[in-house]
Amino acid sequence: MAYVQCQLCPRRCRLNEGQRGDCLARMNKGGKMQTLVYGNPCSVHVDPIEKKPLFHVLPRSRAFSIATGGCNLHCKYCQNWQISQSRPEDLNNYDLPPAQVVNEALKADCQSIAYTYTEPVVFYEYTYDTSKIAHQRGLLNLMISAGYINEQPLLDLCPHIDAANIDLKGITDEYYQKMSFGTLAPVLRTLNILQDQGVWVEITNLIVPTWNDEDKDIRDLCRWVVKNLGQDVPIHFSRFWPMHQLKNLPPTPLKTLSRAYAIAQQEGVHYAYIGNVPGHNGNNTYCPNDKKLLIKRQGYMIEENHLIDGKCKYCNTKIPGIWS
Repeated sequence: MAYVQCQLCPRRCRLNEGQRGDCLARMNKGGKMQTLVYGNPCSVHVDPIEKKPLFHVLPRSRAFSIATGGCNLHCKYCQNWQISQSRPEDLNNYDLPPAQVVNEALKADCQSIAYTYTEPVVFYEYTYDTSKIAHQRGLLNLMISAGYINEQPLLDLCPHIDAANIDLKGITDEYYQKMSFGTLAPVLRTLNILQDQGVWVEITNLIVPTWNDEDKDIRDLCRWVVKNLGQDVPIHFSRFWPMHQLKNLPPTPLKTLSRAYAIAQQEGVHYAYIGNVPGHNGNNTYCPNDKKLLIKRQGYMIEENHLIDGKCKYCNTKIPGIWS
């Protein structure tokens, strides 16, 4: 029997009968590409939306978060490697079809559903069907992803996604290949498509000591974002903790994160943030016009919110995002 080629992500796996893709979640069954994870999440939680992180979307709201096994990247620092790098059938899964996901989200008083933790690209059909029903029931859809997806599947999904946090791991192809066994160009294309299609975009950049922590790495990433996406796209510089295959490294020094924060501001990024460091000023949102504190965060908690109808209450500057 002829092979089948998966068209979902840039790997374009060519699979013979019974073979599964690099992501472990898709297989050639009877000459057809089939998902092995539809309706069977291995992780189901209610999270504060700030945990995604999405800082410009419905502050203080709750996101019903789901994930399945498998991933199409293999990051050496993955914090969810036990599920992302496992075959789905080796995990403890829930029987949760799309309509039931939406029902459970509403029951839990959530305002959104987050496709997260592993990689929603590999549970694409599940994400797609759930997101359509979620919109019909008045919920937002959040895509928390590495953005490693082909153009047409992404375009098909965009009408059903309201906001995305894309993990832009670095700004060189060499880094992507060494850290994740992937490539950079598809991720940059994903960011452009999401914004062009009207999806609210935020970016996370995990800063890994000795890997992508040079000033040039950070500056080049910020410059690409400002030039291609604009000054208003938030960038979350996240602190690395020793994990998975990089337990030999130290956590990201605070001075490195503070330097990244300063570089982003120098390069014109209006909304730079620091993640995984509770209490740091970089957790907060400031008005780019009058520099006043607008949203004060402590961990995932909101302590102060000085936005009124999505605008700075002091100078009336419009702050981009989804506020209601």
